Amino acid sequence: MRRRPAEYRRPVRRRLSQWILTLLGMFLIAGLVLFVCLHNQHQDQVKQPITGEHAIKEPIKHEGLNFTKEILNAMSFSRQLAEQMTLAKAYVIIAKEHNNLHLAWELSKKIRSCQLLLSKAAMRAEPITVEEAGPIISGLSYLIFKAQDAHYDIATTMMTMKSHIQALEERTNAATVQSTFFGQLVAEVLPKSLHCLKVKLTNDWLKQLPLQNHAEEKRNSPRVVDNNLYHFCIFSDNVLATSVVVNSTVCNADHPKQLVFHIVTDGISYGSMQAWFLTNDFKGATVEVQNIEEFSWLNASYAPVTKQIHDQNSRASSFGGDQDMKVEPKLWNPKYLSLLNHLRFYIPEIYPLLEKIVFLDDDVIVQKDLTRLFSLDLHGNVNGAVETCLEGFHRYYKYINFSNPIISSKFDPQACGWAFGMNVFDLIAWRKENVTAQYHSWQEQNADQTLWKLGTLPPALLAFYGLTEPLDRRWHVLGLGYDMNIDDRLIDSAAVIHFNGNMKPWLKLAIGRYKPLWERYVNQSHPYYQDCVLS
Repeated sequence: MRRRPAEYRRPVRRRLSQWILTLLGMFLIAGLVLFVCLHNQHQDQVKQPITGEHAIKEPIKHEGLNFTKEILNAMSFSRQLAEQMTLAKAYVIIAKEHNNLHLAWELSKKIRSCQLLLSKAAMRAEPITVEEAGPIISGLSYLIFKAQDAHYDIATTMMTMKSHIQALEERTNAATVQSTFFGQLVAEVLPKSLHCLKVKLTNDWLKQLPLQNHAEEKRNSPRVVDNNLYHFCIFSDNVLATSVVVNSTVCNADHPKQLVFHIVTDGISYGSMQAWFLTNDFKGATVEVQNIEEFSWLNASYAPVTKQIHDQNSRASSFGGDQDMKVEPKLWNPKYLSLLNHLRFYIPEIYPLLEKIVFLDDDVIVQKDLTRLFSLDLHGNVNGAVETCLEGFHRYYKYINFSNPIISSKFDPQACGWAFGMNVFDLIAWRKENVTAQYHSWQEQNADQTLWKLGTLPPALLAFYGLTEPLDRRWHVLGLGYDMNIDDRLIDSAAVIHFNGNMKPWLKLAIGRYKPLWERYVNQSHPYYQDCVLS
């Protein structure tokens, strides 16, 4: 087929389509430019503030206002209100003393308004405005001027406030002493349930002659003086607490039949203590109970502490219902007035044939086998004890008066204190060093209580100075009678845990977290315990 000449050919359609695309592109660019211009103009109008009567007022936001800093700021209304309120309170007291009750009422009304405004400001976390503070500040200023004009000048105000401060201090001191007294009273007075238990056991002791015969047989047992056995001593009048100490010791011993417990109690508790330990089995361990009243050698001519305790008992009984605030609060604590508390210094005299013994307080729980204590090398020392000077307040100078030249010349004030409650005593070394005589000497020098006040630890720190072997801390963990935050891992690793403090585990005020550690060793199946404690 022949091709047409060029002049007879049809126009090319591609050229037309290219022009259309070009025009469309120009329109799009122009539209985009116009859109950008209009958008910028709209933003400028939005940013421009609206003034006049139709303007919208937006609230000002205060982020994280620190009201404490606000009230400490000298330029803030909160500070001015607080200062005026303090001054107004002083004038309220003075106005009442001068029988100007109307002025006192007006001041109290303004003080309440001031307190309400400060409370609202703290709740909303916003500063107080001049509109809010103005009327109150003006009203308080007027009333304060009115009070000053009524001859309540600054000197009168200072004297009045000083007398009130002194009265408040006296009331605070009295309340502190009273709180201490009641706390110690609750801690030391025997609960009704334990008193019931003691009465029932004493009744059994008096009525059942076979029990008394059995007790005499145990007293003459050769086991109580056999140095091949493991001997423990406990001095207490608390039957249940002593039972828990014995029970926890035998339950955690590898060979409980090799254990011998020497218990000394007072005449009132002797029968109940004998009845309990004669009618209960402790896995074959031997338990000897003695009466302190049978120690005829423990008298004022031999032991100075007996006379001191007698004098302190006389002072304590003379207080009556109105206690002297200057008297040492510990003096009201029966523990410090009991000779049982001081028997720990006479262990070689009580057990003259024994060579080594472990002393246990009646508020401890044994969690590990303690027979390993008897094989520890004390390096010639008398006393094996856990030191308590991890904190600074357990140094010697915290217990003893180092202003006395006798004390300061013989002892180091920074020497480390140690704990009573679980101690291993080498009685051979004790007798060699004559520790009891040293204790007597210090007691005689402290007849006026100028070297230390009360307690058994201060004289023990003096008598056993240089004769104490530090033991691993895990042997004896203290504080379960007052410290609520002892690490569980430390308690679990301890051989002995000590409920020293007022929150004893047999009391209602015991720390609940630790009480189950003690209760697990209580013989709750005993009928007397169920009648007296659980009922």
